[in-house]
Amino acid sequence: MARVVVDVMLKPEILDPQGQAVQRALPRLGFEGISDVRQGKRFELEVEGPVDADALARIHELAETFLANTVIENFTVRVQDADGNERPVEAGPDAASEGAVA
Repeated sequence: MARVVVDVMLKPEILDPQGQAVQRALPRLGFEGISDVRQGKRFELEVEGPVDADALARIHELAETFLANTVIENFTVRVQDADGNERPVEAGPDAASEGAVA
């Protein structure tokens, strides 16, 4: 069984009030030198069977239509093995600028 990780982040041009709130709080908590904070979401999907091109295409579609709002968010898809090591995944022809396969 493999794990596929989908990370979703606001696009750089989109205001991130939660990230800004964290950034403003850091100096008061003694954490200096952090110039920017962006908040995002991480989804870990346990996949039955092999994570082949068809499975990755389905996961990309899932991320694009359900996990991320591609109007304001980008996403990346990564595959982890049982030991937590990441396996590089080639970007397919369906990988759009809104969501990339990393």
